[in-house]
Amino acid sequence: MHIEQLEYIVKVAETGSISIAAESLHVSQSGISQSITRLEEELGVKIFKRHRRLGAVLTNEGKNLIKKAYEVLVRLQEFKEEAQSFNTVISGNLKLSSIPGFMLFLLEPLASFKNAYPNVNIEVSEKSTQHIIEHVEKNQIDIGLITIYEDLLKTREDLVFEVILEGKMKVYVSKSSPLALSKSITPQQLMNQNVILYNGDYVKRFANDLMSEFGPMNILFTSDNTEVIKKAILEGLGISFGPDFSNKNDPYVLSGDIVSIELIKYEQEKIGVGWVRSENNHFSINTKKFLEQFKFHSRILTHSSQNN
Repeated sequence: MHIEQLEYIVKVAETGSISIAAESLHVSQSGISQSITRLEEELGVKIFKRHRRLGAVLTNEGKNLIKKAYEVLVRLQEFKEEAQSFNTVISGNLKLSSIPGFMLFLLEPLASFKNAYPNVNIEVSEKSTQHIIEHVEKNQIDIGLITIYEDLLKTREDLVFEVILEGKMKVYVSKSSPLALSKSITPQQLMNQNVILYNGDYVKRFANDLMSEFGPMNILFTSDNTEVIKKAILEGLGISFGPDFSNKNDPYVLSGDIVSIELIKYEQEKIGVGWVRSENNHFSINTKKFLEQFKFHSRILTHSSQNN
């Protein structure tokens, strides 16, 4: 048995086609086909049923063997990367995704990581929570930064979540708003305001829960562009709400142009910001090194937050 044979059967299982797998791996179709046949003969087990119309279909035995083959390949990659980590030069790629409100969290740790490992190519993208989870599942990104809440943890047991910071929802208003003088606001008072809603899964759930308990809310508009929402707040068009940790270091909040207000008389669900990754996908050395930088900066941020 050779490692290449495991790579072949995993790729054929992923694509459902020997020809597509051969093209992807830059190997001849006959080479892959013969290699798989030899492996099946060596193991005494049929891994694929081959059909002209359906392509290569896994047998029941093959389904179990593919999982093991994938685990072997992941461990092999981890072995190679562990060996690479002893060298002074770490290279390769790091693909991250974040929901828009959390991009500021990435700036300092990314700068530190790039300074420490200049040969790593970094790709960062903004996506919704659902799109980030889909990309994590398909192994299109290494890890995603999202809002994490209890229902998400319960419904997605196939994913690995790591909460970095915890907080609560706050209301955000313009400094010129009469509400800016208040230290707190109740859900009933929110119902009388024009609300600009961020188009995020957790924020929409939060708004729906409020409306189901306290009645309809006057939603002026919904947007996934955080800058548009901030501009609308500054111009007094309405108020908004979001997690306190996502806005604590926002320039408008720091300058006092946008004021945060406590939401009282409402029991909030626990909410955090953290990472999501697939338990089945490879956890690369680059991802591990970046998380070390991210956690270091998060501890500084948490300590600063507690002292203010």
